[in-house]
Amino acid sequence: MNSRGVQKVLQGLQLVSSAPAGRICSPLSSWNSRPGSGSNRALSGSGRGSMNVFNREMKKRQKNWAAVLQDGHQYDYLRDEVGSRVADRVYDITRTFPLALDIGGGKSHIADHLNKVMMHSLFFKLEIPALKCKLAPSEIPTQCILADEEFLPFKENTFDLVLSSLTLHWINDLPGALRQIHQVLKPDGVFIGAMVGGETLYELRCSLQLAETEREGGFSPHVSPYTAVTDLGNLLGQAGFNMLTVDIDDVQVHYPGIMEVMTDLQGMGESNCAWNRRSMLHRDTMLAAAAIYKEMYGNEDGSVPATFEILYMIGWKPHESQAKPAKRGSATVSFGDLGKISRQSSTKES
Repeated sequence: MNSRGVQKVLQGLQLVSSAPAGRICSPLSSWNSRPGSGSNRALSGSGRGSMNVFNREMKKRQKNWAAVLQDGHQYDYLRDEVGSRVADRVYDITRTFPLALDIGGGKSHIADHLNKVMMHSLFFKLEIPALKCKLAPSEIPTQCILADEEFLPFKENTFDLVLSSLTLHWINDLPGALRQIHQVLKPDGVFIGAMVGGETLYELRCSLQLAETEREGGFSPHVSPYTAVTDLGNLLGQAGFNMLTVDIDDVQVHYPGIMEVMTDLQGMGESNCAWNRRSMLHRDTMLAAAAIYKEMYGNEDGSVPATFEILYMIGWKPHESQAKPAKRGSATVSFGDLGKISRQSSTKES
């Protein structure tokens, strides 16, 4: 896409940028509160009764701290692995996507596994304002947009493809966020995402709860609440998606001990940011948790596992060209006749 085409797309997205075309980073931290921004869509967090589980400002600080670590690349192993699996699902779809959006693009964990044949026009990465815009060399023309993941600053029917990897589990209003993704997709556009599920880090959660109960007479939540796979399909359907696919992967990583688990979570920017979290753990409780972790889940070589349940989802925005189920009552064969067919086949073989 040439420079004029890039600027035309950005104007259509109601974004303003003075950076050179081809590598544009647009700071939009105040976009949602700016009067007259031109958006006629309801924002995900603005609805009455919306959930407020996570401290989003704390999550921004955690991600910003992780992003500036000199050795931060050593904590990217989980995001790289999940990003490659999301990219595999993109390749399963036999079409190209002129305009794509990656929500929570980070260090291009998905884009690095895609090529310009699949994304032959323009690829947008959306990241929270606290992070610096980092664009590694890529054969795909890429624009970096700084905006809150809970408030997508795009017009309806804009993108052919929306991607998200390990970001949506920190959204307060997940149903509202999915509705926004549905809105910014073009008809017959597809959303492919991955988020951690409810059984993630169950070893760490159990160990901390048992240790805290033993040493302090009760426990507080130290691992963030996650979405259950049984709810995800319903949430996608309520957001307006059809032809849904939801599947699960368990990624298990082995660590020397509980402290290494918690250190890597911090390096990933994945520390707990729930409002009801407890800010400190007593030393005795941590020592007890480490012992419980090794006793209950430890491997023969002395390491301990940490399980990440990854939920993958695919949903399509409805379009008249998509396959539709047959009308009720239009079947020409009864299920009761299946037994007859089986008996006839066995008779012929004998």
